[in-house]
Amino acid sequence: MKIKEVIVVEGRDDTAKIKLAVDADTIETNGSAINTQIYNQIRHAKDKRGVIVFTDPDYPGERLRRLIDQYVPGCKHAFLPKKKALGKRGVGIEHASVEDIREALSQVYEINHPEEHEQVDWQPYLLKYGLIGGSKAKERRKQLGERLNIGYANGKQLAKRLHMFQIDVQTFEQTMQSVLEEETV
Repeated sequence: MKIKEVIVVEGRDDTAKIKLAVDADTIETNGSAINTQIYNQIRHAKDKRGVIVFTDPDYPGERLRRLIDQYVPGCKHAFLPKKKALGKRGVGIEHASVEDIREALSQVYEINHPEEHEQVDWQPYLLKYGLIGGSKAKERRKQLGERLNIGYANGKQLAKRLHMFQIDVQTFEQTMQSVLEEETV
């Protein structure tokens, strides 16, 4: 599988695993030590070939994803569920299977910024489906993020992420119905 875009990862181990899964070039951010030079490399790669941000499914990885999107808007994003990135030494892309990496890269999203599209008021939907404030809210958000391939988000970030990835209400509700049906099994 050949990937045209340059894939932004956190470190060398991620690059090594990506290269086992696909034929692609990478830019390493050195974790959260990202600097102006790396932002400029990402910006240049985005302008020439496109960029896919593929960070670890943990807090530092999500923080890094937001920083890159802030400094280099318009990148595409790939997500890997946390359970598929667990290893003996923690969470990371480098622990994922080749198949899971290919799957994540085949379901890439382009982030659209809130000012560019009509805003859905997600708050009533988040309450209706128990995604905030309930005892099962965290697990439901986790399931929703995995099924929509938008990654895990806390209660505050979920509405923003649904909007960024242009998830429509119908897709959201169908996905939540399947999450709730699975809970009752």
